Amino acid sequence: MDISVHDLVKSYEIGSNVLDGLSFDVEAGEHIGILGVNGCGKTTLFKILCGSLDFDSGTVHIAPGKRIGMISQFPEVPEPWTAEDVLKDAFRGIYKLQDELQALTDRMSSGDASDKILQQYDSVSDAFTRMGGYEMDVKLNRTANGLGISPALRSQPFSKLSGGEKTRVNLARLILEDTDILLLDEPTNHLDMKAIEWLEDYVQHFHGTVLSISHDRYYLDCVCRRCIEISDGKAEFYSGNYSFYVKEREHRFQEKLKQYEKDQAKIEQLQRAADQLHLWAYMGNDALHKRAFSIEKRIEKLQTTEKPTRARALSAEFREKEFFADEVLLTHHLEKSFGEKTILNHADLEIHARDRIALIGENGVGKSTFIKMILQEESPDSGTVSLGPSVRVGYLPQIITFENQDRSLLDTMLYECRCTPQQARDRLAVFGFRGETVFSTVRSLSGGERSRLKLCMIMGSEINFLILDEPTNHLDIASREWIEDALQGYGNALLFVSHDRYFIQKFATRIWAMDNGSLTDFQGSFEEYREYLERQKVYRKYDSAPEKKKEDYRSAARQVQNRARQLEKTEKEINRLEDRLKELSALAEANNSDYSKLMEIEAQREELRQRLDRLYSEWMLLSDN
Repeated sequence: MDISVHDLVKSYEIGSNVLDGLSFDVEAGEHIGILGVNGCGKTTLFKILCGSLDFDSGTVHIAPGKRIGMISQFPEVPEPWTAEDVLKDAFRGIYKLQDELQALTDRMSSGDASDKILQQYDSVSDAFTRMGGYEMDVKLNRTANGLGISPALRSQPFSKLSGGEKTRVNLARLILEDTDILLLDEPTNHLDMKAIEWLEDYVQHFHGTVLSISHDRYYLDCVCRRCIEISDGKAEFYSGNYSFYVKEREHRFQEKLKQYEKDQAKIEQLQRAADQLHLWAYMGNDALHKRAFSIEKRIEKLQTTEKPTRARALSAEFREKEFFADEVLLTHHLEKSFGEKTILNHADLEIHARDRIALIGENGVGKSTFIKMILQEESPDSGTVSLGPSVRVGYLPQIITFENQDRSLLDTMLYECRCTPQQARDRLAVFGFRGETVFSTVRSLSGGERSRLKLCMIMGSEINFLILDEPTNHLDIASREWIEDALQGYGNALLFVSHDRYFIQKFATRIWAMDNGSLTDFQGSFEEYREYLERQKVYRKYDSAPEKKKEDYRSAARQVQNRARQLEKTEKEINRLEDRLKELSALAEANNSDYSKLMEIEAQREELRQRLDRLYSEWMLLSDN
């Protein structure tokens, strides 16, 4: 076992346990999804496993010698640190030894060459070599290059990086630490689709143990082979990925419901018998009271199944406005740029009634800018954006704000939706805001609750063109399902930006893919679009292009041959220098008591490391072409 947790209890408030007797085991190499609603204790569990949070009772055992690392949903690093500092933090133990070596070297240089100092130097030098101190710079550069962490990005303050960049840097740090157990807390947050697929590929091929907290159902299906759900502080086990979990959870619910109904029927049968005996006893046979009391005691002792419950399904419906024409949106020669970056170039697009379009693309390509142009919050450089005369737009932004965050939910509905108090309470109740909750301030709501409130406000308006910008971002699975339930019955035009592949596959009938100023309009589902991309790769690979001249072929062939020869030459030189670096490391270990010899060896190694860095960069360029 890599991880063993038994009867774990953790509370933040007296009498309210977040984890209440949680027990589970994880075998080496398992890839497990940790599921549960927000607030059930998933992140608390990860912090306990990492040792950064104490628990009240129970036991937590991590296999001896196994190193554990965590990518946090909200990474915390010292404010002045750059991305380079975060990467180098993986070698903090080695840097500590390096400082000790320097201090001992300074003492020996000043004339203190006692046996005790020499022994200390030998011991620290041996540990420094054994831990890979002389190879750490090469390892750092190789890993950073492999993950696409450029030198420019490495020099930036970590706090200024995007969410996706922070995830990449943190993952590189864990790789450099040579972690055996990965704890990933919402690793796909802030990542675009390309980065998420890269992460999935890495996790799939990671040979160690992985525990993932994620609301990305596609990710959970792809990387997890077992699921653990935390419910009421305890663990429920499912021996499959997320899709298996959904089916099995429903199967277990139905089984519990059948058992509960069977138990209740048995109780009713016994109670009827007891009531009948009491009635006959009152009619003159007092001895029957004793038998009736015996049956009632039997009822009290029966082990009955607790009635299973699940979250109430969303039953709200949009107040849709009828179209008087099919045309919803029309763009003509639409162009938009920021400096040298082109967002759109001569985009001619149409949206018709009942179209369901997913707008996809990497972070920063301009999806939100395009949405703002449709909403007339951003002006195009040239071209036009026209909405149909009967179009009424409903918009759910990525960052949800309200006019006054100190108002209660009820007052927000009254002020912004112009409805009666009873109408406001009825609509809020449909979205799960009931009882005293309606008097809570908007400021106190979680991200998922804010989305639900905004959707509640939108659904009360007559709309026929719904625009959603990252509607499932930061929401747990239950909240995503709430939004999906609300959209299920919506029948008019829908345009949404999303990286949630599960959501896209469920709703999109067209795909708009933005990339480097162009926009591809694909008629079909998301899976069909992915199949189309795979076919295009094959076509590009085997396209013969017969119109090319023979000289073009010869020139291209010569370039390929020259690049292949240069790549082979570079690889040989890298291998030769790495072998020489190992020889120097062995030589340093053999002469660890000879200070002058060590300095000479270290100078040679530093020169080799610089040459290797240049060769690695050259190899990357040759490999990419």
